[in-house]
Amino acid sequence: MKIDILTLFPRMFDGFLTESIMSRAIENKIVEINCIDFREFSNSKHKKVDDSPYGGGAGMVLGIQSIYDALQSIPNYQEALKIMVTPQGKTFKQEYAYEYSKQDHIIILCGHYEGYDERIRELFDIEISIGDYVLTGGELAAMVLTDAITRVIPNVISNDDSHLNDSFSNHLLEHPHYTRPADFMGKKVPEVLLNGNHKLIEEWRMDQSVKRTKERRPDLYKKYLKTIK
Repeated sequence: MKIDILTLFPRMFDGFLTESIMSRAIENKIVEINCIDFREFSNSKHKKVDDSPYGGGAGMVLGIQSIYDALQSIPNYQEALKIMVTPQGKTFKQEYAYEYSKQDHIIILCGHYEGYDERIRELFDIEISIGDYVLTGGELAAMVLTDAITRVIPNVISNDDSHLNDSFSNHLLEHPHYTRPADFMGKKVPEVLLNGNHKLIEEWRMDQSVKRTKERRPDLYKKYLKTIK
């Protein structure tokens, strides 16, 4: 997979792309990630990419010219899945991570300032939000999307099946986890996890997932109930 990220601050991605699973995915050539500074495509003398809004109002608006030209510079950009990160988009979910991981090429636009020139939206296929809050820019949201999508691509995680039990993968939150020591200051690991009976362990984990989801995310629990009817 190839992911191109259009951003005004490419250096923000330096640590993100050179550490942990993301770094290994790049080194193993499973994914190619490019950060493109769309300010470099501005036709303004001072590389300006924003301007005041028509009709007046607070803040500055990101203009279309530099983004359009940056898109044009990407080979076969027309065939890519083009995503805008914006608080106005649909909320990102785990199911989208699986869906988008099947793409060959994704382009993600990081916004800034008060908002986008509305005509920019016509250049992109999907608008995505990572939650009901506002960030200073779209870089962090782009990292969230890139991480969530990349980690479910086959062979990115050493144990390919591990993400199948992640929270949200089946409308359930993940079950509790424990590791050594079995007894820490009187707080003990549940006995069922120590007896080696894998059938009972799986039953306990499922029961705990259902219980935790019902308590913490009743909205997800309702979706889960629909899958078992």
